[in-house]
Amino acid sequence: MNESKKLYILWTNADPITSEKMVMMYGINSKLKHWWDEVTIIIWGAPAKLVSENDLIQEKIKQAILVGVNVSACKACAEQLGVSAKLAELGVEVKYWGEPLTEILEGNDKLLTI
Repeated sequence: MNESKKLYILWTNADPITSEKMVMMYGINSKLKHWWDEVTIIIWGAPAKLVSENDLIQEKIKQAILVGVNVSACKACAEQLGVSAKLAELGVEVKYWGEPLTEILEGNDKLLTI
């Protein structure tokens, strides 16, 4: 059986260099170079604030979405940080991630935590 290869990147580190040079670089290249069939970046916690304030990271988010990376953010975190509207404006899906993350952990998909 040929199963779809899915990668989830749980992004919890708000360091701008790590965000650009690991999360965004690997997420984007994973789609461009067909390393994974589906790539989802999950913004959780402090990176939500970084995304709302950092122009370079915002451009990387737009580029990721353009090449087919799913970019989503924890709604509870985004609301608590007051950045839900800004994330949505950038094209980021904003939803509650507790249950979906649990399903990923219980399933066979790959989860990379940064």
